[in-house]
Formats: sequence, structure tokens, C-alpha cells
Amino acid sequence: MTRWYSEKKREHYYKQAKQQGYRARSAYKLKEIQRKFSVMKPGDYVIDLGGAPGGWSQIASEIIGSTGKIIAVDLQEMKPLQGVIVIQGDMTQEDTLQEIQQQMKQPYADVVLSDMSPDISGNYTVDQARSVWLCEHALSTVEKLLKPKGHFVCKIFEGEDIASFREKLRQSFYIVKQFSPKASRKSSSEVYLIAMSFHG
Repeated sequence: MTRWYSEKKREHYYKQAKQQGYRARSAYKLKEIQRKFSVMKPGDYVIDLGGAPGGWSQIASEIIGSTGKIIAVDLQEMKPLQGVIVIQGDMTQEDTLQEIQQQMKQPYADVVLSDMSPDISGNYTVDQARSVWLCEHALSTVEKLLKPKGHFVCKIFEGEDIASFREKLRQSFYIVKQFSPKASRKSSSEVYLIAMSFHG
């Protein structure tokens, strides 16, 4: 019954995304996060890590409006999206960070989003460790590019390393929350860490 429900739900969000013109079902995860935590506002400058195929950038565009700006970064190619600067590059490499800085034309972003996922190996311990490694790189980007009082949203796989990463976030942000969107698959081990009001 649970698996049937999970498949049904996944199908529902997939169909809804198609109908509403979103590039990925994951768009609804960010919608839920925004509804609950209000991480973005009109006019914000947003960096979207792991942006392809573009579902999160689409939602961010709707929220920040024409006065805001988005830079989306991914290893994979991402089709152009109106109002979004797309960088195809490896977020774990210094030259990609430099390219983001060049494109920004201002010192800091208001929000950093990270929906980055490792290539799934099937070995959960390895995948979870890689997920944390990507989050560490996202946090490193945050430390260089996020303005004071800015916000950070990060996907991470649940496991033994999550507590120490949460603690790191608490050293740099006034508020840190953990959230599981309804749009996530029932069987998924992913959760989102919402870190608000950067003071690092």
C-alpha cells in the first residue's frame, strides 16, 4: 500500500509539473519551503546550485520577480531560462566559483539554494557521505558569497554525518531548521536544511 501511494504521489507531482510548465517535480519542494520559511522575496539575488533542469530557478524567478537575479550552476547542461544566468560547471572547483563571482557584478547574494545530489552508487553509506561532501562545498560558497542576514537552503541525505553538518550551520546562522517536503518521495532519505540569517 505504501509503495502504491508513493508511486501515485510521484506521478501526481510529475503530471502537475508538466501541466504547469515546470521543468521538474522538485519545483514543488521549493514551493513548500518558501511557503513555510519565506526564504526569498522580490528583488533578491539568488544562486541556485545543482540547478538543472531548472525547476528551482523557475520557482525562484516567480518569487523574486523582474527586479531580482538568478545564477544557476550545474555540471549538466541546462536549457536557457529567461532572466537566469546559467553556468555549466563543477561547484567543487575554484574556477566555477570565480565564474559565479564574475557574473554576479555585486559582492553578495541574498539567498543560496542547493539541490545538489551525488550520482547514486547504490551504496547508501557512500551516497550519504557524498551528499554531505556536496553540502560542505555549498556551505563554502555561502561563506564567500552570501550577504549578512542572507538565507541558505540545502538538500542532504539523512545519516550519521547530518548532525555535525547541522552544527556547522548553527555556527554561521541564527536559525537552522530541518524539513521534509510532501513533494519528496515517501521512500526518499533526502531532507532539507533551512539556514536563516547568516552571521558568519
